[in-house]
Amino acid sequence: MFGYGNANADFHVIGDHPGAHGGAETGIPFTGSAAGERLLSALDRAGVIAYDAEENLPDGEPDLDPRGCYLSYRHLCCVPEGETPTPEAYARFDRFFDAELRAISAHVLFPVGERTTRYVIETHTADGHKITYDMDDLHATEIRGRGFLVVPVAEPREWDGHGSTLVEAIERLRGGDYEQMVDLGRFIPNAEPYFVR
Repeated sequence: MFGYGNANADFHVIGDHPGAHGGAETGIPFTGSAAGERLLSALDRAGVIAYDAEENLPDGEPDLDPRGCYLSYRHLCCVPEGETPTPEAYARFDRFFDAELRAISAHVLFPVGERTTRYVIETHTADGHKITYDMDDLHATEIRGRGFLVVPVAEPREWDGHGSTLVEAIERLRGGDYEQMVDLGRFIPNAEPYFVR
């Protein structure tokens, strides 16, 4: 399943796989499952997407405006319901996910669930060895990555008040300076600022 949303997004929400968080029928990540609907509802309340779970477009797709958000999965393929991809299957797709992550170049990554959070933190931050992966403790916290901020999201199937915590964290982020910019001007002979994501 391909990602969905704004390719210049500030926020990149990363789920585990379509079987865990939905989208196999619609082709849009996080749709068509209770877990995905909970997450999309929180993102809507936080203002990073516009989503109406009750309203479908004429072709049957959910009415979802990603605004400054991009939605994707670490493992791109559907697996039988109730099953999880094998470690070998994840390993086959990790290079595609990593390329997508770099291509979108969002300022803030929202890995959803422990497996995706562990991968993103261990692969794309320097703090993987320091983290205890208790998702209740990590949920909606901020971890500095390599060129972006990582905000872990607890598994939506297990939320108990986590949605409101996530909304508050996103609102705080949006009210501050979350952009991760690097000045490459120091490498240019005339030393003028040259900022990139």
